[in-house]
Amino acid sequence: MSQQAESRSYKPTLNLPKTKFGMKANLVQNEPRSLKRWSAEGLYEQIRRRPHPQGRYVFHDGPPYANGSIHLGHLLNKALKDFVVRSKTMAGYDCPYVPGWDCHGLPIEHKVVQELGSRARDMSAMQIRHRCRQAAEKYVKLQSRQMQRLLTIADYPAPYRTMDPAYEAAVLEVFAYMCERGLVYRMKKSVQWSIENETALADAELEYYDRQDTSVYVLYEIENPSRLPPSLNVPPNELVSLMIWTTTPWTLPANMAVAVAAGARYGLFRFNHDGRYHCAVLADELGAQVLEAGGAGEIERLGGCSGRQLERSETFPGVEYRQPVTGWACPVVTADYVTLDDGTGLVHTAPGHGADDYETGRHKCLHFQSSSGKTNVRWLNEVEKGDRHGDLPQPDIYCPVRADGTYDETAPEWLRGMLVWDANDVVMEHLRASGHLFHAHTYSHSYPHDWRGKSPIIFRATEQWFVGVDRDVGFDGASLVDRALKVTADAVCFLPEWGRNRMRGMLESRPDWCLSRQRAWGLPIPAFYASDEAPLLTPASVRAVAKKLGEHGSDYWFTAEPDALLSEYDVVADPDAPESLKGDRSMIAELRKGTDIFDVWFESGSSWKAALQRLQGDFPADLYLEGSDQHRGWFQLSLLPSLAATNQSPFKSILTHGFMVDKDGRKMSKSLGNTLEVEDLLKEFGADVCRWWVSSLNTDNDIKVDHEFFRLAGDEYRKVRNTIRFLLSNLSDFDPREHRYRFSAADSPSVDAWALGELEKLINEVQDDYEALRFRGVHDTLFVFCNETMSAVFLMATKDRLYCDSPDSPRRRRTQTAMFDIADALIRLMAPILPHTAEEAWQALHGESAVSVHIQLWPDPPQVTVDPDWERVMEARAQWLKVIEDVRQASAIDNPLDTGLRISASADQASFLQHFEPTDLADLCGISRVELNPGRCDADPLVLAEVLDLRDEPRCERCWKRDGTVRLRGDGGMLSDRDAEAVGV
Repeated sequence: MSQQAESRSYKPTLNLPKTKFGMKANLVQNEPRSLKRWSAEGLYEQIRRRPHPQGRYVFHDGPPYANGSIHLGHLLNKALKDFVVRSKTMAGYDCPYVPGWDCHGLPIEHKVVQELGSRARDMSAMQIRHRCRQAAEKYVKLQSRQMQRLLTIADYPAPYRTMDPAYEAAVLEVFAYMCERGLVYRMKKSVQWSIENETALADAELEYYDRQDTSVYVLYEIENPSRLPPSLNVPPNELVSLMIWTTTPWTLPANMAVAVAAGARYGLFRFNHDGRYHCAVLADELGAQVLEAGGAGEIERLGGCSGRQLERSETFPGVEYRQPVTGWACPVVTADYVTLDDGTGLVHTAPGHGADDYETGRHKCLHFQSSSGKTNVRWLNEVEKGDRHGDLPQPDIYCPVRADGTYDETAPEWLRGMLVWDANDVVMEHLRASGHLFHAHTYSHSYPHDWRGKSPIIFRATEQWFVGVDRDVGFDGASLVDRALKVTADAVCFLPEWGRNRMRGMLESRPDWCLSRQRAWGLPIPAFYASDEAPLLTPASVRAVAKKLGEHGSDYWFTAEPDALLSEYDVVADPDAPESLKGDRSMIAELRKGTDIFDVWFESGSSWKAALQRLQGDFPADLYLEGSDQHRGWFQLSLLPSLAATNQSPFKSILTHGFMVDKDGRKMSKSLGNTLEVEDLLKEFGADVCRWWVSSLNTDNDIKVDHEFFRLAGDEYRKVRNTIRFLLSNLSDFDPREHRYRFSAADSPSVDAWALGELEKLINEVQDDYEALRFRGVHDTLFVFCNETMSAVFLMATKDRLYCDSPDSPRRRRTQTAMFDIADALIRLMAPILPHTAEEAWQALHGESAVSVHIQLWPDPPQVTVDPDWERVMEARAQWLKVIEDVRQASAIDNPLDTGLRISASADQASFLQHFEPTDLADLCGISRVELNPGRCDADPLVLAEVLDLRDEPRCERCWKRDGTVRLRGDGGMLSDRDAEAVGV
């Protein structure tokens, strides 16, 4: 009989691996079955009912917009959140997770109106709201299904939605607290305005895109040159101008002042331009370069002064100029924001069209004043103006632009009805014709756009409701923003830490919060107006409306009369009621309801009250987790209302992640053709592979995405899966209740004890990373353990004994015990990231009737003594493998089992090696045998290793080893002692 035939005859005697856990995962087909089973079993409810020895962990979901299918950002965000929920649950916490949806606001209304087209113009607010509600409900259901397909676990049957009546009522309760603190006011103020959607916008509703605009340098003729400081050396009887610079020529009709830097030096420059001589005031640092760039010649500086000397004071009478578009006489003022980085150092100021401009107008008390038939703008000293933070009547802020972006009837006749963007060229030509335009050029810059319509926004002064972030919030005498800065300095944990300074920087520079929006789909601001336009908006009236909307929903505001909305409001007992209403309840019926709705950020920013505190009974949250844009958005706009209402942050920790960009670092967009659809990825790779990819990411910064990255994640996933499969397949005849090996100190040098020692390290490291929310650390540690510790070392070293030892040999049962514990622990540790695969493997290990792995706790570290010299052995192994490979290559030895190793060592070093079984050392190297020669030399035994060529020695026909015990047996086969015993010959 041939050797090949004899070898085949021993196959039935081998303990060959067997498992139902397939090599091919078929995730796309099998994951939906897991979802269906978890739903039928009520897995989320089971998790919530089981004991939670660590107590409560409060994790709050930031609501995504319900206006489309989920995208890659959702995949990242929802997978990370699910890692938190599942890992905290397995750590022994009760971690309820209620998903939420932001259902109101411009994103949904914009899409609905776009779909309606011209029909939308003829529809009532209630008709638009009905369509928006339908759209929101549709996408909540769609996104819920899609998020569940990502294998996320949550209370999906009972989410929170910002359009639900109970939620809306809670938002109004938060608003009532802010009114109680004196933080809410109404004012005509310059705000970010969407022309396309005809509404105010918050910072968080802006996106920035490059845009081509016109930069103009304009000469404003000084009305009274004699008021200029003598140090400027103004030539007698010459026309003198201020040269301003602006990138928005369309705002020049609303110019009411020129701002200068108080401490900067300004010069009077005489120059030739277009054949005429001019005298103009510019900043000294910028004058020469501006004039040269504009083609001026014969430039001469006549004199200088400080910016402070151009503004009226006790020492200087102040300078006025004649506005070239409207003819108004306007003042020069100082402002902190004027810099000398670009422009001319003299800033065109239109309080109706800019945040800084508005503040200048507010603090300098700019207003119209008729004198001798001319319209002038007057400036008052600080002594005259008093406190202008809302306690005195507001200054007149001129804004000649209507909601649709066209000029109104107060603008010059030649601009009326014109769109502001079209007006840029028209204004420029007017200035050129009148001789006031010095220079113009086009340039590209980053400009704010409406986040929905992607159209450029403008700054426009309108009557809006605001939250005064600089006002005393009523706790410790601090303002709302001061409290926010204190809390974010020392009471909140930021992951990554750089988020702290980012958010604090945004808080330090943030303006008052514009709460009102001019749209239909949202929660109404419950303001009522009397005939004198005095608003009724008090804590008591807001709470009365909140009760009604809590019963009927916000549609009730649009259908009910004021007396019905305020049926439970006691105007007589309300000390904050307007004087015109006090004592006369009948006047309520004459009130007019306001038409503004809340900024959706205020609604979502009140979720700590409406969802977390009211629905779950939890506050504050241990963790908020969203994209880094939410430092300006949801994080900040949750913090401010919570501090106003409770003097407490709604979160203890913030974890932020970056945004998805393509492999070249470009923002992903359909127009660039570089997007990847989540649905397509799930169909190709399955959710577990996508989740494995998410766990591999460094989420601290923006994340590069490419289809190839998912393929690589799939390769890694298969390596992990095959490691688990090998473990499971070698446990088919192992019952832990019957076959468990009891480790003792005598087993410490065994490779099984070493593997369990590595498992202990794995459990500790992975649990630490989960606790610290370092999911990339979890991913890397799990992968290295599977790919190197297990596959490259332990599984390779134990394959021979698993297959060839007699089934019940103590050595084999010891290895199987180690494998069982490793498999059990590994499956638990990977369950938060690979929920379907973990469940499949868990059932293969414990039986299909076993309680779900997702209800289990983390594994306990194994209680096994590990020989301390294992580290030295592993260092030696690395050198031995290199020596063996070098000899095999030189001697053309194909099979490593045709080699052995003779290690020369001193007596002391041999004693440490003699702790270990030679067969274990041989199996660790994948060779037939290891011989130890003690006492031959004093050199390092890890270097003096001699490779033995065993090809001339007999080979076992069952295990293929040449271990020195192979001989002819009674059945006619060549077997080693171990194999002969296993087959009973």
